[in-house]
Amino acid sequence: MLTLLAGQPESLWDEALPVEVRELPEDLAALDGLLTDPVMLGPIVERFRREVIEDKRAVLTDGRPTIAMETYIRLMVLKARYRWGYRSLVAEVSDSIHLRRFCRISLSERVPDESTVRKLTRRLGADTVNELTRVLIVQATRSKRFRPRAVRIDSTVIEADVKYPTDADLAAHGVRALAREGRRLAKLVKEQKRRVRDRSRSMGRTLRGITRTIRRRSGEAKSEVLKLTARTGKLLETSITETRRLVVIARRRARGRGAKAKLKAAARLEELADRCEKVASQIRQRVAGEPITDRLVSLADPDARPIRKGKLGKPNEFGYVNQLAEVTENTRRGARGLILPAATAIGNPGEDTLLPDTVAELKRLGISPREVALDGGFNIGPTRQAFEDLAPERVFISGRQQPGSKRTQRRMQRYRTGAEGRISHLKRSYGMDRSRLKGDEGQQTWTGWAILTYNADTLAIRTR
Repeated sequence: MLTLLAGQPESLWDEALPVEVRELPEDLAALDGLLTDPVMLGPIVERFRREVIEDKRAVLTDGRPTIAMETYIRLMVLKARYRWGYRSLVAEVSDSIHLRRFCRISLSERVPDESTVRKLTRRLGADTVNELTRVLIVQATRSKRFRPRAVRIDSTVIEADVKYPTDADLAAHGVRALAREGRRLAKLVKEQKRRVRDRSRSMGRTLRGITRTIRRRSGEAKSEVLKLTARTGKLLETSITETRRLVVIARRRARGRGAKAKLKAAARLEELADRCEKVASQIRQRVAGEPITDRLVSLADPDARPIRKGKLGKPNEFGYVNQLAEVTENTRRGARGLILPAATAIGNPGEDTLLPDTVAELKRLGISPREVALDGGFNIGPTRQAFEDLAPERVFISGRQQPGSKRTQRRMQRYRTGAEGRISHLKRSYGMDRSRLKGDEGQQTWTGWAILTYNADTLAIRTR
């Protein structure tokens, strides 16, 4: 059952502890006071009700022991705050009296299993986390602890959890994945003859040939590499053909007991075959010298895309573009504000493409900034159109001639430059440099928890 509030963390063991041990450190105490507000649990309650109506399920933990949502939110805040993995999170909280008390877990209780926290994170999704962020911002503005005056907007790349992709490596990955999943499906439907052959050895020889050829660094080496790459595509296409044949057999045999599991496994294998077909098509296009518009860079994370931002250190990045808007109370040096839920889209969208979503988020929260600072990637026409309803007093676009004194221009330029530092801070301290969750939905969930934790830290610092 859905449990919102954790029980009293005090136990007989807690009474024997010194006062200094029972008191939370200053930073955790400030966070504790902020997260104690029962309004913070509202989005999770709404998500639970919607799930019960749609899926007719009333359990959020997949049969595992119930975890209080109050405890879950605090666990995820700690995870993003200290950049821990799920296992490290459980280990650190289990070993610390202060962290146990912050998460409302008694010394006599067991910390929730890491798989419970991980699967619950996936199940709640990005919308719930973004709604928690909105609730936090609304509470801060209504209580007049935070009065928004200016906003600075900039985009950044959240890298996907993939290694640098090449067509040949993707083909090799596809051959291995199809063989592995094909064995599982063949065993499930008890098929002895029609199987997906594992061509990893042939693929390995071809990859080693590519490596040796590249080392020659000559004009002939390039054409030889293309021939070997085409060979990897042929091997992958053969595995795809065998896979689709096995899927047809599995669906034909999906009768009686276990039919649902067989159909589910067949659908999963067919989806993998479709992704591998995309890789094979990319290889054919590359060999033919044709442009590839929508390149697949990972079989495990099909939503990730190659992104070029003109950076010298990282000319090519693979992941997702997010547009971040920081609302602050002033434009002075060191201004620290609240981050709105990020606007994002699959591919490499421009600044003007994501700006309407960012402005819609400002309207949704009832924030009408007096000044807006943007970088040179924004165009004047689309920007004015997006901010037409909010009608700020000043919209500053870096590098564009605009009315105002030189002093105002310098102030707004310094304020806009601070967006770069804020993005660096989020990536360095809150894990926004790379999403460890797969897919666009996973990336949004990962980014959402980083933003929520940063905002909670910002408000906690103001209350100390």
